[in-house]
Parts: sequence; C-alpha cells; structure tokens
Amino acid sequence: MAKKLYVGGLPYSTSDTELKDAFAQCGAVESAVIIMDKMSGRSKGFGFVEMSSDEDAQKAIEMWNGKDFGGRSLTVNEARPMEDRPRRDFRSGGGSNDRGGYSGGRGGNSDGGSRSW
Repeated sequence: MAKKLYVGGLPYSTSDTELKDAFAQCGAVESAVIIMDKMSGRSKGFGFVEMSSDEDAQKAIEMWNGKDFGGRSLTVNEARPMEDRPRRDFRSGGGSNDRGGYSGGRGGNSDGGSRSW
C-alpha cells in the first residue's frame, strides 16, 4: 500500500523531478509534487511524495528528516489527511467575524459625517 509523505523546508527552486529523484534513493516513488502558490506560481517550499510501500516510506523518513537538502533542513513525516476548512463566500461581503461587509459612514468625522461642505 502506498504511503504519502509530507516534505517541508524545500528550497523554493526544487522541481518535482528533483524531489522524486531524491526520494527514489529510498525505494519506488509513485508521485512527487511541489505545492505552488496559485497567485504567484512560485513554490511554497513544501510538497508531497507518495512511496509505493510502508517500508520505503519509513526509509525515506529516516534518510531525509532533519537532513540538508539544497542548503535547507527538511521536515519529512507521514502526511495527515487534509482537514475540512470552512468555505469563504466572498460574494456576501462578510468574513469569519460576520460584520456584514462595509461599515458605512464617511469616516474620519467625529460628528458622524453630517457636515456639509
């Protein structure tokens, strides 16, 4: 059974292929992916590697966790399932604090904005 690993602390220049090649030293790699920022298209400095067996995954953790990779210290451990996060509805104007969007008023005036110019 395949085991998915979290790999943190990656240099921002690391490619999927470089990650796969590094972990292939420990066994068969089914997939390796660097997580990219949607807005900038740049690496977020972490990724996931899926090893084909539990034994290969354990070897990879032992070999790479805390070790230097491209000048940075890696964090490698078993990936946890993604947690459900509440979805944001940007169309409603509200946020997690339910203030209801714009607060109104013209700001700055101590008399509530009733001054006429």
